[in-house]
Amino acid sequence: MFKTLGVLAHVDAGKTTFSEQLLYHTNSIGQRGRVDHQDAFLDNHALERQRGITIFAEQGRMQIGEDVYTLIDTPGHIDFSPEMERAIRVMDYAIVILSAVEGVQGHTETVWQLLRQYHIPTFFFINKIDREGAQVNRVLTQLQKDCTEHVLLIDEPLQADYVSPAIKEWLAERDEQLLEAFLQDTLDAPACLAALQKMIQTEQAFPCFTGAALKDIGIQEFLTQLPFMTATDYTNDAAFLGEVFKIRHDGHQRLTFLKVLQGTLRVRDDFAFGDTTEKVTEIRLYNGHRFEVVQEVRAGDICAVKGLSQAPIGTIIGSDTLVKPYELVPPLQAKVQYEGEQHIKDVLKVFRLLEAEEPSLRVVWQEKFQEIHVHIMGVIQLEVLTDILSNRFSLMMTFGEPHILYMETITTTVTGYGHFEPLKHYAEVHLLMKPNKRGIGLTFTNACHADHLSVGHQRLIEQHLFERDHHGLLTGYPITDIHFTLLTGRAHVQHTDGGDFREAAFRALRQGLEQAEIQLLEPYYRFKLKAPSELIGRMMTDIQQAAGTFEAPIVTEQDAMLTGRVPVATFMNYSTTFATYTNGKGMISLQFDGYDDCHNTEEVVAQIGYNKDADPDYTSTSIFCAKGKGYAVPWQEAQAAMHCLK
Repeated sequence: MFKTLGVLAHVDAGKTTFSEQLLYHTNSIGQRGRVDHQDAFLDNHALERQRGITIFAEQGRMQIGEDVYTLIDTPGHIDFSPEMERAIRVMDYAIVILSAVEGVQGHTETVWQLLRQYHIPTFFFINKIDREGAQVNRVLTQLQKDCTEHVLLIDEPLQADYVSPAIKEWLAERDEQLLEAFLQDTLDAPACLAALQKMIQTEQAFPCFTGAALKDIGIQEFLTQLPFMTATDYTNDAAFLGEVFKIRHDGHQRLTFLKVLQGTLRVRDDFAFGDTTEKVTEIRLYNGHRFEVVQEVRAGDICAVKGLSQAPIGTIIGSDTLVKPYELVPPLQAKVQYEGEQHIKDVLKVFRLLEAEEPSLRVVWQEKFQEIHVHIMGVIQLEVLTDILSNRFSLMMTFGEPHILYMETITTTVTGYGHFEPLKHYAEVHLLMKPNKRGIGLTFTNACHADHLSVGHQRLIEQHLFERDHHGLLTGYPITDIHFTLLTGRAHVQHTDGGDFREAAFRALRQGLEQAEIQLLEPYYRFKLKAPSELIGRMMTDIQQAAGTFEAPIVTEQDAMLTGRVPVATFMNYSTTFATYTNGKGMISLQFDGYDDCHNTEEVVAQIGYNKDADPDYTSTSIFCAKGKGYAVPWQEAQAAMHCLK
């Protein structure tokens, strides 16, 4: 049975050391490395060893009994959290590592929310119990308060024929059948283990273990209990499906990492990507930087394949399902500053390759200014990018000061109309556009009847709507939180091709935006500030001045804690200020908390100076044809000219 196990944590909680111990005790590696010694097995990139942090999600393989586990060690720094999220989507189970000294930290909460978003059964491991200041009970209380009340401390090791009375009682409190057996003193270990496994799978139980990874305390005990708590139900008797979650390059050859969701993948299997068919030429099973070449992989396993160059990260190979969006969105954008000898278009190709490996990078090419811009999570990501460009591609460059990535949405419901009919082309699209709940993004339903437009053309319209970002009217930044409904459309028997529907769909979208009321959105942090109680006034004043909001403060004789939301634009550099006035005694936690109404829309719009009528990528004008010649109809007059309404 194949199982994928992810290890996640706030930076410096001991995640990589914990992973090294698991691999060592399962004989996957012969020697345990250490982050501070720059020889950790899964931190195998020079950049990771140099900086002492995990940047890339790497995997090891280990076997426990009959089960084969893929162990994924994920980045713990917020700047590399998109890499962590992509790994989460292919996990069967997750282990969240916490320090017994620091407890629940900012990134811990981000990790927890993502795991619940993707419904990944989760274990906790409270690490560093040997350290001065370690308080296991305090961390348990934090977990129950900030994460879930269903935390189960494993006080004695689970065995096939023994479960401790405390665990039996905990389980019985949550299951009537177990309670009846518990009261009659007939509750046995197999029943408890079966119930626990089910509760873990359904996110009703979150087992918690304790230990010290560096001192090898509690690791073997955790490993012996893992088979009792985990199970998967993948099937080989189905057509192949696999999710792409990572792309790397071995020299000039692309490696596509994927999780086999069902069926079997074999060398020389081929897959269609649009009009292109590609063949799997090699399958690798990776353990750190080492790999084994195999002829096939089965459901539940994770592998890397050669031969596939068209499938982006998030693709479900073997299915026509569109790539699912990710939760974490970079809030910042930075301009690439390059003065080297290579042409800027050649530099752009390098960034496109990096974008394939890290989709959240979102490389934006501005043709008018011949500039490259990248989307980022934070400034440390820029430092890492600089090193990668230098060491891997011999490109010396810097980045401009990061600035905020805004988004736009609509607050009214409209119908957008688009028509594209130059000579020997024809397509018409009608789109109903409604505001979505904040944070939902762009969604789509199809209400078009096949009598009006073929199913193939309907799918083309949907694909074109999601193939790229669409510019808003206020700033030119992407639109979000809009639900599109395809109402109807029209094609011509002879003169319609796929590109015509792209033109018509984009014009319909833009024409709808012209009619709607537009709202500018900006990224927000969810913050938690903790400092000596006498500083509560300063904290509240700073949040108000930063256009943030906060909940009722929690004040004790020693400490004060403040939680709330604040724009990234006004708070992105606040950590330094906070550390200064608290003399390093405060705690600050910042989590990306999505987009919401911009606090200074007029100022931002004026500063950006976007001209919606001069955007070379978009127009709201429809094109019609009369007497063998195309002519333009402005958006105000487009509805009256539409053929489907006549």
